[in-house]
Amino acid sequence: MIPSSNKSLLLGTAQWGWTVDRETAFRQLDAWLAAGYNCLDLATNYPINKNPGDFRKSEKIVQEYIQAHGLTNLDITLKIGSQDNMRSPDINLEPSFLLMMAMEYRRLFGENLKGIMIHWDNREDEAAIAKTLEALASLQESEDLRPGLSGIRHPEFYLEANQKFNLTFDIQFKHNIIQSDLQRYAAFFPKAKDEPKQHRFFAYGLNAGGIKLEGPYPADSTFLARAGDPDKVEPLLRQIREALPKWNTAFVRPPIRTMNHIGLIHAGLNSTITGLILGFSSVAQLQGTLDFWRNLSTFDYDDVFADLQKRIQ
Repeated sequence: MIPSSNKSLLLGTAQWGWTVDRETAFRQLDAWLAAGYNCLDLATNYPINKNPGDFRKSEKIVQEYIQAHGLTNLDITLKIGSQDNMRSPDINLEPSFLLMMAMEYRRLFGENLKGIMIHWDNREDEAAIAKTLEALASLQESEDLRPGLSGIRHPEFYLEANQKFNLTFDIQFKHNIIQSDLQRYAAFFPKAKDEPKQHRFFAYGLNAGGIKLEGPYPADSTFLARAGDPDKVEPLLRQIREALPKWNTAFVRPPIRTMNHIGLIHAGLNSTITGLILGFSSVAQLQGTLDFWRNLSTFDYDDVFADLQKRIQ
């Protein structure tokens, strides 16, 4: 059992301005802060809904909330690189662009901005990657901004280039029962079990884009909005539904009822993962997720975690 207090939680904003409107986002922020959390995950291209008019809409919602409440104690991670919200591979990771955008976000978010991440990089040019890392190192030195990586096709090139800068990265990756990119960053893991962790690993997409243990999906569901296919995930979901009676009667503990619960166990009990990025469609879902998250520090769900790994493999 891994105490949930040992892991960081970030409030995700990928759906804000898309399936989550401004008012609901504000209520989520109210509930998040009231629960004692202050970390937020943003990206220039959120929401990625292929509507050019919504480009940077998510961050604007956060800006409005900060201004309305005069906040200075948030911990915002901001991902930079993508040039549109059309799901295109177009990026700009030139040092001048990164430095310019970081200063723009420092102006917009002030001391609430704590980290800058590279967002999506398919490059194989090691010299260009080294220049990108040089910009991150400069931002860490001048602005005390944590460097980070998200959506990197060739992590090994970043690892090689980082020998010059020795940056400690926050690394984001998709991780759920359907898909996990954690092993793609294995080169960043400690070399030995007793070696202290250097880089931090943050899982997102814990409920696989909004899949549900039981259908049907409403037309405006996050899963369908992201082009999810219910038939494709049904075989594994059927196995999980069949296992639930055993999981929920084997020990005296709060029952597992939703994909949020499954995702929290799958990522939260993984010893390599440092923190989780949580996205919600409603305040009720946020509060229910945090309630179950606290259960992981009190009750033993190790048997569920182990059984899940067998079924996924």
